[in-house]
Amino acid sequence: MRLNRYLSQCGIASRRGAEEIILGGRVSINGHVITELATQVNPEDKVVVDGSPVRTETPVVLVLNKPKGYLCSRGDKHERMTIYDLLPLKYQNLHHVGRLDKDSEGLILLTNRGDLSHRIIHPSQGAEKEYEVVVDQALNVDVMAKLVKGMMTEEGFARAERAWMDTDYRAHIVLKMGLKRQIRMMLYYLGYEVTRLTRIRIGWLKLHGLARGAYKELTPTEIERFFKEEPAKPKLERSKPGDEKDDGIEDHRPAARKRAPKREGGSEAREPRGFKPTRGKKSGPTARFSEDKPAGRGKKSGSASWSSGDKPSYSKPKSKTFSPRSRSSETGRDEKPRGRSGPPARRPAPRGPRRGPSSR
Repeated sequence: MRLNRYLSQCGIASRRGAEEIILGGRVSINGHVITELATQVNPEDKVVVDGSPVRTETPVVLVLNKPKGYLCSRGDKHERMTIYDLLPLKYQNLHHVGRLDKDSEGLILLTNRGDLSHRIIHPSQGAEKEYEVVVDQALNVDVMAKLVKGMMTEEGFARAERAWMDTDYRAHIVLKMGLKRQIRMMLYYLGYEVTRLTRIRIGWLKLHGLARGAYKELTPTEIERFFKEEPAKPKLERSKPGDEKDDGIEDHRPAARKRAPKREGGSEAREPRGFKPTRGKKSGPTARFSEDKPAGRGKKSGSASWSSGDKPSYSKPKSKTFSPRSRSSETGRDEKPRGRSGPPARRPAPRGPRRGPSSR
């Protein structure tokens, strides 16, 4: 295993904290200082941190019967009671596998083995969790069928593996997935309120003979039983093309905001800049827009017509060529080119003060 994971299992620091210790040159393996984070550690290697040899912790798995009113957390800013208040000091470094909310009770595992946590928590591994649920109203078979069929909720698609009634107000529900407050949420959407929820089984392990608030440590043989169970593979039913059926799954997610439908052609057509629809007609797929502007000084004149779904087409004006002395067919006058290409105009001489006959 990697060196940072090895130090984490030894209880030296977290994986990120172990990386800082390694980069600081404080770790040596078989007498050689190691600063590479990707270094692998073998079982026979001698690892020393700050001059003291370290060894991995002995794997520990605890079973706790969580009472109602305790949080699955190492600490709480509101100073509420947690499950670690029920454990001695030597078990304070264990992490809880999954969680139960404050109002729920029953089985919960605590361990220092990451592979066991993944085996139980991840839905693909197939570890079942069975719950005993008590509700405020009488149940029926239709409600059990809807729990197994599933429904869309704010947390995602939620469903139960199995569900059956024990009495009119008590039922057993088996889950493989672990959405937040999943059972309470599903029954709430069906019009029920959970008054008591107890986890009575995790995989092969059942809640028998363990008092509330009590715990016990599992043996290595009992731990291996979690890994011997083969994960159950879900059965996928393929539907034929063109065969559309209503599965009856209820959607309890908040309604999404509907988007305006796009026009034909994939993307919305944009109007050319400066175009305005003709007055008295509504703009639509068959509306036409046109523009006829007189040619101004220094601007080109032209006309354009456009309809939705077609590209605008413009007609360019014919260019005029000027010569120094050209006759205009319209006015009959001489036209001079504009600009400084011709000779400069002669300015009149300034008039001075009028003088008498003697000055002539």
